[in-house]
Amino acid sequence: QVQLVESGGGLVQAGGSLRLSCAASGRTFSSYAMGWFRQAPGKGREFVVGTTRSGDSTYYADSVKGRFTISRNNFQNTVYLQMNSLKPEDTAVYYCAARSGGYYYTGVNEYDYWGQGTQVTVSS
Repeated sequence: QVQLVESGGGLVQAGGSLRLSCAASGRTFSSYAMGWFRQAPGKGREFVVGTTRSGDSTYYADSVKGRFTISRNNFQNTVYLQMNSLKPEDTAVYYCAARSGGYYYTGVNEYDYWGQGTQVTVSS
């Protein structure tokens, strides 16, 4: 099993930046593909970005491409989401998720473990 804990959320003005972290428990972190999702009030959970277990391949939702960057450190069992040029529409609870196997998918149901989420609020 993997336990995930997100941190780094907060309130930021439009155009600002935040860096989210997701710390994973367990010794097999490097065997999981990782993803970041978000859920805005009244909306479903949506895919933001995914990365393979080695971090050598990533895939971004069009809405964040060029602004967000995912990275992972398998020695520290942590995955990061650097968010730049934030917009009010980026406001949501952000979740990290782990998927057994090496490759990421964009569907919520494809992931096996989830963190509790961290709130990101972007003011205009």
